[in-house]
Amino acid sequence: MFVKICGITSVDAIEAAAAAGADAVGFVFAPSPREVSPRQARELAAHLPDHVLKVAVFRHPEPARVAEVLDALEPDWVQTDAADFASFELPAGCRALPVYRSGAAPDANAAPQRLLFEGPVSGSGETADWRAASELASRAELILAGGLDPENVTDAIRAVRPWGVDVSSGVERTRGVKDPSKIADFVARARAAAAASHSNGRR
Repeated sequence: MFVKICGITSVDAIEAAAAAGADAVGFVFAPSPREVSPRQARELAAHLPDHVLKVAVFRHPEPARVAEVLDALEPDWVQTDAADFASFELPAGCRALPVYRSGAAPDANAAPQRLLFEGPVSGSGETADWRAASELASRAELILAGGLDPENVTDAIRAVRPWGVDVSSGVERTRGVKDPSKIADFVARARAAAAASHSNGRR
């Protein structure tokens, strides 16, 4: 089970995500309580172990902004709305993570190999449509986001059977400030739910 902790703004959050065994962390470069500058992201990423992926998270970015972040952070993945990728190119070694939302999901037969599926509004904490997500997860490597937290991630994994999960506001102490104990709890519960699903012969 791939686990991403998004909206990282502090060294404490970086260290908590790494200690919990997260696979990736996300740095937000869009209007949000969790927004960071390219320089801040680079400084925070210096505290990451090499095996933890750096994800640059955008929402309808200008190409110049993407270029600035790519130069400063050198992310492993870039996450933004699927349509945004037509306006810029990614360097070799950097992968696209297209975002789709509840109410605007791609046809399951035309879905990209890997995608992030979330609630209707990014960063709002609104839960995604798990039924639509489940249909997509049967045909693509789907990372489920939107309204997840330690309390509901087990049910989400059982219902959707995603390739991965992504959390931001659900592991915060206050808006925009991560809680290390919630991060650890979320990762542990996600991994336990995925292990249980596999042991039951499910995807």
